[in-house]
Amino acid sequence: MADFVKVAILAEIQENQGKLVSVNGTEVALYKVGACIYALRNICPHKGGPLGEGEIQGSVVTCPWHGWEFDLADAGKCTMNEIIEAKMYPVKQEGDAVLIEI
Repeated sequence: MADFVKVAILAEIQENQGKLVSVNGTEVALYKVGACIYALRNICPHKGGPLGEGEIQGSVVTCPWHGWEFDLADAGKCTMNEIIEAKMYPVKQEGDAVLIEI
């Protein structure tokens, strides 16, 4: 079982934009939506686009390359085809520290 790793401080994660972090060689985009923090692999399953550079509206992230959309609040499912999912990671907070499990 993987351990949770501290990747950021809560104040570093802004609403409406991704914050890129690297954990053991894996790029992860962190998003703040309301009181929730989400962690999404920074690779679009369509053509490998950088999801962390995409726009976010509500809980939906749009890949900047081809416009595929993924809903963070729905386990990273693609809004156009729910069979396709972007890889998400479990997140927890300890005080102001944000940790993810890879």
